[in-house]
Amino acid sequence: AFNEKGEKIVCGVDKIKLSLSQNNLDGIITNNLKNIRYMTGFSGSSATCIIIDEKEYFISDGRYKLQSKVEVKNMDKIIDNETHVNIIKKHKLIKKKIKLGFESNNISHSELQELKLIFPDVHWVPTKNIIQNISKTKDEQEIEYIRNAVEITDEVFDQIVPDIRIGLSEIEISAKISFALKILGADEDAFRPIVAGGPNSALPHAFPTSRKLQKGDFLILDFGAKYKGYHADMTRTIVIKECDEKQKEIYNIVYKSQRLGAESVVDNQKCKHVDGVSRGYINDLGYGDNFIHNTGHGLGLEIHEDPRFSQFSEDKIYENYVMTVEPGIYIQNFGGVRIEDDIIVKKINSEILNKSTKELKITD
Repeated sequence: AFNEKGEKIVCGVDKIKLSLSQNNLDGIITNNLKNIRYMTGFSGSSATCIIIDEKEYFISDGRYKLQSKVEVKNMDKIIDNETHVNIIKKHKLIKKKIKLGFESNNISHSELQELKLIFPDVHWVPTKNIIQNISKTKDEQEIEYIRNAVEITDEVFDQIVPDIRIGLSEIEISAKISFALKILGADEDAFRPIVAGGPNSALPHAFPTSRKLQKGDFLILDFGAKYKGYHADMTRTIVIKECDEKQKEIYNIVYKSQRLGAESVVDNQKCKHVDGVSRGYINDLGYGDNFIHNTGHGLGLEIHEDPRFSQFSEDKIYENYVMTVEPGIYIQNFGGVRIEDDIIVKKINSEILNKSTKELKITD
């Protein structure tokens, strides 16, 4: 929502206000930290925000007095060590008889009951994804942060692959990835790296184990940097030392499926169409039962955002969404292949951010 100079970009709060008006709401309350970071830039662990009428309030406690002063530039800040609900009451932030939205998929039943008890004259209206739907479209600064995250991720791949060899364990590789991400400027890992060799590569979300790499293993590397709160998410699959014909066949099918899927990513496209392009190619070549997850997902302040490239989705993608395309084939007791890129949706020629090679790579 803000550039590096702290200058406001036309974004979040203004668009949220417009959406609230369109939904006949006087305001909204949220304690979802991802939504709060999107609206304000705040990166701490405790806050509530209220947008109401022409005012915006940021509420947190004394731990974040200095941090919020630096990060939060577009809301009135109230720092107090009472509960957030009591702070709202004490400062009379909520007027009687207004229609105030709350995030039904984030505020718990007990929290809602407390709000209703303390503010009985407010008409509490459940909402779903008002802020998330707006945040799907990334502004210039957000895209720059994601670019930086992807660049760090690409550089880590280039650094670690030459050191991958027979006898190295999945856990050791995972540790090397996490270390390199931080050394190169990431806030932290975007998620725990997936490092899966040999038969473990048939598990799409395998945890790294003490298993050591062997000659002929597929090795799936799925990892990413988090930069300024924004995520990268890349997968590459390599082969250890030697590759047989079946491995080459499976790899090349996933490679072309991923390329076809990525080429179909364009403004106003149906999500199920992108999934169908990638999935259809794999189906046609006899491995449909081995492609066991969606083709991709949105990316931003969360590692998995809506929409999803799913065969069941009714959503579309639009310009400046950031999406992943990541088909895979997984065969029990043999191994698996997944290839994934991060893509900025454009009206034509959507931009693949990752530069790491997708050609079949066999380690020395």
